[in-house]
Amino acid sequence: MALTNTPASSEPVSIWTAFQTPVFRAIWLAAFVSNIGTWMQNMAGVWLLTTLSQSQVLVALMQTATSLPIFMLSIPAGALADLLDRRRLLLTTQLFMAGVAGLLGVLTLTGSISPYTILSFTFLLGIGAALNTPAWQSIAPELVPRPVLPAALILNGVSINLSRAIGPALGGLIIAHYSPGYVFLLNGVSFLATCAVLYRWKRKPMEMNVPVEDFFSALRAGLRYVRFSPAIHAILIRGITFTFGTSAMWALLSLVVARRLQLDAGVYSSMLTSIGAGAVTGALVLSRIAQRLHIEWRMIATTLTFAGVNLALATVTTAYWLYPVMFLAGIAWLLTLTSLNVTIQLNLPKWVQARVLSIYMLAFQGGLALGSLVWGNVADQYGLSTALLLAAGWLVLVTLLPLFFRLPYGQTPDMTPAEGWPDPPVTQPIRPEQGPVVVMIEYRINPSELADFLKAMEPLKRLRLRDGALRAGVFSDITDPTRQVEFYTVASWGEHLRQHHRFTREDTRIEQQVHRFHTGPDRPVVSHFVTQPGVEQPPFIAGMDTMSG
Repeated sequence: MALTNTPASSEPVSIWTAFQTPVFRAIWLAAFVSNIGTWMQNMAGVWLLTTLSQSQVLVALMQTATSLPIFMLSIPAGALADLLDRRRLLLTTQLFMAGVAGLLGVLTLTGSISPYTILSFTFLLGIGAALNTPAWQSIAPELVPRPVLPAALILNGVSINLSRAIGPALGGLIIAHYSPGYVFLLNGVSFLATCAVLYRWKRKPMEMNVPVEDFFSALRAGLRYVRFSPAIHAILIRGITFTFGTSAMWALLSLVVARRLQLDAGVYSSMLTSIGAGAVTGALVLSRIAQRLHIEWRMIATTLTFAGVNLALATVTTAYWLYPVMFLAGIAWLLTLTSLNVTIQLNLPKWVQARVLSIYMLAFQGGLALGSLVWGNVADQYGLSTALLLAAGWLVLVTLLPLFFRLPYGQTPDMTPAEGWPDPPVTQPIRPEQGPVVVMIEYRINPSELADFLKAMEPLKRLRLRDGALRAGVFSDITDPTRQVEFYTVASWGEHLRQHHRFTREDTRIEQQVHRFHTGPDRPVVSHFVTQPGVEQPPFIAGMDTMSG
């Protein structure tokens, strides 16, 4: 039976509304099974390495081995997810991870295992996750209607964190009675559940009416979009600074349990279960909290909570008091991640979604990888308590960031493609690779309103640069103060056609803010100029690949 994305009804949106979409429900359940296997694997891998090695750095490097591949491959993976069929890409990465986990299980059961083997296979699984994550993150808007998207993202958080509560507990039981090798084998099998559902998903083919981007153009487009999007800057900075401080808990928790408290794998797995239970609780109360608490106050509260978690791990001498602390950590973790994830997804158009999400994951996992390495080395040199206390101090400082990098808040921008942006008429064929292209738009502006017009042009100029322009600006006619000409230069005709299809309704609103200053009898006059083949370009055009404004 084919899976479709037709909702079962049109009831008011709640956290459970996304389950009315059959394909989302099926993929969610399959991902839940796979996530249980992943958390079993993470717990078993960390604990096995803890028992095989006395080095605190090696144990902390488990988090780095997981996060570093995402740090290295996230951006290319995002470009691939926007260019390739996401269903096929996901099937490939899931099968790859199933094979890696299965082989690790066989090596463990046969006794051919060492700390460096565990780190190497964890790194390979991280590569699979790095190639998988941008595509996986970006399919949610394809599975559910946009009004239901926040609920779907919250439920994805529930899947990850409910499995975090179940997976370590199951992993601990298996380790206690059998071997970590069986945990790795079960994780390999769990990926196959997702493969089965993805195979049945009949994804709607993407209609391409413009020249297709090549891989490196797609990479540049994603980086350019982030560069000229201040709202994305704030989300990235807030994400990486938060995860840098919270990585101390993830990297050093097993050492606190095994070294400082002298307890076994069962206690460690139950700590992870407490985190997962707290995260599920956070997901269930998120919508109520979001209605009552501004996102900035939410972020401050969760950051301070994690500072307290690190402080508790550094000072508490009995595991009894750490269970409620881990429960609070789970709530804070879910609230923060979901708040950031929903915010960035609602501020992205479809054409660049996977690429920007990959950069977001790069910042997120980069913070975890770098933090794990830093706090692990501090713990090795100066002790666990010192590392955790310093991480707590860092998170206190992070609460000052809203003064400089405020998260976008308020009415959600309309990122659906704009209407009324037909391709420019041409009198002769133009090849997609032909260029550069210069676009000029002539306005008639009342001199008394010139300052306000130029101020309104700044967001539009940033928009042009974000969507593909190499350079943009406004020129004034020195003989006629009412005549103002906007220009922007694009690398090729194909890239300019893609610009037309990247324009969103939110972009139209920004453009209309500029057009309201136009006093001419007709709409502003738009002219297109394209370089003829074989004509040498002057330096100021040929050297515009710096994307300067």
